[in-house]
Amino acid sequence: MHTTVGIIGGGPSGLLLARLLHRAGIDCVVLESRDRAYVEQRQRAGILEQSTVDALREAGAAGRLDAEGLVHDGIELRWDGGRSHRVDFPSLTSGRRVWVYAQTEVVKDLVALQLADGPPLRFGAKAVSVEGVETDRPVVTYVHEGRTKTLTCDYVVGCDGFHGVARAAVPDTARTTYERVYPYSWLGILADVPPSCEELIYAHSSRGFALHSMRSPEVSRLYLQVPNGTDPSTWSDAQIWDELDFRFARRGWTLARGPITAKNVLPMRSSVTEPMRFGRLFLAGDAAHIVPPTGAKGLNLAAADVVVLARALVRWHTTGSTDPLDAYSDTCLRRVWRAEHFSWFMTTTLHTDPEQSGFDTRLQVSQLDRIASSPHAEGELAMNYAGLPIT
Repeated sequence: MHTTVGIIGGGPSGLLLARLLHRAGIDCVVLESRDRAYVEQRQRAGILEQSTVDALREAGAAGRLDAEGLVHDGIELRWDGGRSHRVDFPSLTSGRRVWVYAQTEVVKDLVALQLADGPPLRFGAKAVSVEGVETDRPVVTYVHEGRTKTLTCDYVVGCDGFHGVARAAVPDTARTTYERVYPYSWLGILADVPPSCEELIYAHSSRGFALHSMRSPEVSRLYLQVPNGTDPSTWSDAQIWDELDFRFARRGWTLARGPITAKNVLPMRSSVTEPMRFGRLFLAGDAAHIVPPTGAKGLNLAAADVVVLARALVRWHTTGSTDPLDAYSDTCLRRVWRAEHFSWFMTTTLHTDPEQSGFDTRLQVSQLDRIASSPHAEGELAMNYAGLPIT
């Protein structure tokens, strides 16, 4: 079988790319190694930038998002034993804002559209190799329903993550990976209790970082900084709530408690693979870059990658010009490194390194004080958090 664009990976980036290409009249096939139930239940990101929402609307996939998504115009920072400051996005970014809408819901919306009227989406199709990417007919070999099959393409897009076959298809001599591993993780919980806040709270405390987020008006999503290697089962529900209470503490504010329905530990690391293109193979999302979740950039960077790539493929399809395709890696990497820096800044400013000194802590507090008192520092945070336009 032959298609114009072979997409490996049926997560949000692969599905969004397929939808954008379909609406532009470019045929493609999506190969996803997992089954539909698994893909639609993976718990991941929950914050969508303005540009990501705009892309979903352009793809015709924002109906439920617009009806059910929670629009947020800012975040709250807490530090130094009870101080707080709200960062107002629209006033600092010419009207840009963010949406709380879980990645699971984005995937459900895109899958439904794809199966209803889109190009082929094959669940349980495990790609095992990508070959010939330096020719004009690269080949993806995959196993589907117990049979080995091949898909020839004009272009291949790897949306299959850091350990996927697409990234591995780029020779070691042709790629460089930059990495940072952080000395702490997040213990995340889902709780059946209405959020105790209207907007996200990012808290710096003497015992580490905490984040109060939400999935819906009835479900709260919260995180605690914990040591690497933590087993979530060693934390009782009462211990988790008590620790959250301590880290969020502010006079006159109360943390609502409820049944905890899920616990997991999320390691923190950064990674960038350069270049994001090799021959006719393009990398997008986690196949090319990973960010710690503190800056809410993972899903949004992936969406930006495929918007840039979709525009380039449409230009090639309609005019024959490969200039935007040739520029894809450089175009995306400028945004990737900006997001990596912002994620590093948020992470190192708000978390407590196990080896940090009192001097280091005072520097963190000074930085948070500056955000609260300087329109320039506050505006820089707001622009990066709400997301830069995709150019």
